Amino acid sequence: MILVVAAALYDREGRVLIAQRPPGKHQGGHWEFPGGKVAPGEAESAALARELREELGIEVTASRPFMRLKHSYPDRSVELSMWIVERFRGSPHGLDGQELRWVAPADLGREDLLEADRPFVEALRDLPPPDVQ
Repeated sequence: MILVVAAALYDREGRVLIAQRPPGKHQGGHWEFPGGKVAPGEAESAALARELREELGIEVTASRPFMRLKHSYPDRSVELSMWIVERFRGSPHGLDGQELRWVAPADLGREDLLEADRPFVEALRDLPPPDVQ
């Protein structure tokens, strides 16, 4: 079981950021919520901050756990921990060359998201976005 943190990162218009997985990676070409693997002994909040700094070049200043789920692919199982990023510094950009897209929560279901991320879509649709400054 691989433990992964994922971020619901909002802009001032209440849209959520998704990132496209690079070709050659597991499930490459699909879209996902930004985040990544939690290292052994690492706190989830620290992993979230590290991954978003490395992938997007932002500094998380406030976040909270939101939802947890497990998903099994044919070749691996993941436990996903979704966090709501309430505040951050910087402007997200794909430091790994990944494409980024801001999407209204109501439109997330139209995106080609990873199968494991799909349960988050419905949960985020009904959640009021944080007051992003």
